[in-house]
Amino acid sequence: MTLPARSSAAIAVVCSLAAWGQAPSLPEGEGRKAVEAHCVQCHELSTVTRSGYSREGWLNNIAMMRNVGAQVPDAEVAVIADYLAKNLPEKALPPAVLIPGPTRVEVHEWSLPTPGSRPHDPLFTSDGMLWYTGQFNNALGRLDPKSGAFKEFALKTPGSGPHGLVADRDGNIWFTANFKGYIGKLDPKTGAVTEYPMPDPAAKDPHTPIFDANGILWFTVQSGNFVGRLDPKTGEVKLAKSPTPRSRPYGIRINSKGVPFFVEFGANKVASIDPATMAIREYELPNAASRPRRMAITGDDAIWYTDYSRGYLGRLDPATGKVTEWPSPGGPKSLPYGILSDADVIWYSEAGVTPNTMVRFDPRTAKFQTRPIPSGGGVVRHMMLARHGVIAIACSGVNRVGLVFAKD
Repeated sequence: MTLPARSSAAIAVVCSLAAWGQAPSLPEGEGRKAVEAHCVQCHELSTVTRSGYSREGWLNNIAMMRNVGAQVPDAEVAVIADYLAKNLPEKALPPAVLIPGPTRVEVHEWSLPTPGSRPHDPLFTSDGMLWYTGQFNNALGRLDPKSGAFKEFALKTPGSGPHGLVADRDGNIWFTANFKGYIGKLDPKTGAVTEYPMPDPAAKDPHTPIFDANGILWFTVQSGNFVGRLDPKTGEVKLAKSPTPRSRPYGIRINSKGVPFFVEFGANKVASIDPATMAIREYELPNAASRPRRMAITGDDAIWYTDYSRGYLGRLDPATGKVTEWPSPGGPKSLPYGILSDADVIWYSEAGVTPNTMVRFDPRTAKFQTRPIPSGGGVVRHMMLARHGVIAIACSGVNRVGLVFAKD
C-alpha cells in the first residue's frame, strides 16, 4: 500500500489482482493476509516490498491509497500499518548536512485536516492565505496561518489529481489537473470550478502553471512532452511539442522580458518558449547525466536549477550558454528539488536526506547554509515566495504545509 512511482497509476485502481503472486513472499505475522488482500488493488505487491516507512509513514500511504479508491476497511488500517512498519521499516537516507550561517531560519508547519491528502504545490495569496493542492483527496485547500483554520474545496471531476497552483489578479485559484488532462479555475467566493480541457489527448498530465505579465497562463505537460498556454479571456489553449522526445517539461518560470523558461526533467536541457510564436529553444547542460527538475530566475535573468539526479545546484546564463555548478551540501544522493529566488538569494530543498533540508545559497559569496525541516519534510516538490523572507512549502509525504521565515 505504498505510493507507486507514477502516481497517476494509483488513481486508476485497475491493476491485476493476479500480478502480486509473482512478487516476493511476505513474512508470517498478523496483518499479512490483510496486506495481500488489500495492497494489490492499484499495484503489484512487489511495489510494497520494495518500500519502507515508519508506522506514521505507512499510515499516511494507506490514507493516500484510500483517497484514490483502495478498499481498505477502517478496522484493518492499524493492523496493516503495524505489520508493514515491523517487516518493511523505514529505509535510511543519507543524514542531512547541517551548515550554520548568518541567516535566522524558522520553519512553521501545519498538519492537514484530511489524512493522505498528499499536498503537492503551495501558494501564498495576497490576502495572507496559504493554499495547497490536495492531489490525492481531489481538493484545493486553504489555510489561514493566523488562526490555523482550514477550508477545503472539492473539485467537481473525481480523481482530478490537482498538482500545480497559481492565482490570477482577480483572486481566482488556477490548478493543473494532473490525472484528468485539464486546467481548472476555482472561484474561492463560490467554490465554482471551471475546466479547460487539453486540445490534444496526449497532453494528459498538465504539470506546473504560471502567469505572465499579460495574464496568459503558461504550463508544462510532463509525460505528454508539451508546453502550453491558456488565454483566460477566450479559454483558448495552445500546445507546443518539446523538440526532444520524452524530455518531460517540468518546472517553469518567466524572465524579466516575459519569456517563459522551463527545465526538461527527462533530458539534460533547459529551454525557452517564444511567447508570440511558441517556438522552443533548448540549452544543453554539459553533463549528460543532469536532470534539472525545478528552476528559479534571478534579477540578471540567469536560470538556476536543481539537478535532481546528480545532487547539484546549477546556473545557466542564457545569453552566453555558460553553466556553473555547485555540489549540494547533502551530496550526490541529496535529490535537490523545489527552488526559488528571493532577492537573488537561492533557496531550495534536499529531498534525499533525512531530515529534508531548506538550503540557502548566496551567489555573491558562493556559501551554503542549511536548516532541517522539523517534520522531516516528506519531499518539498515546489516552493513559492510569499514575500521577502517568507517561503511557502508543501511537505507531501508527511501531509503538512508550512512557512519558512528567514531573517538576516
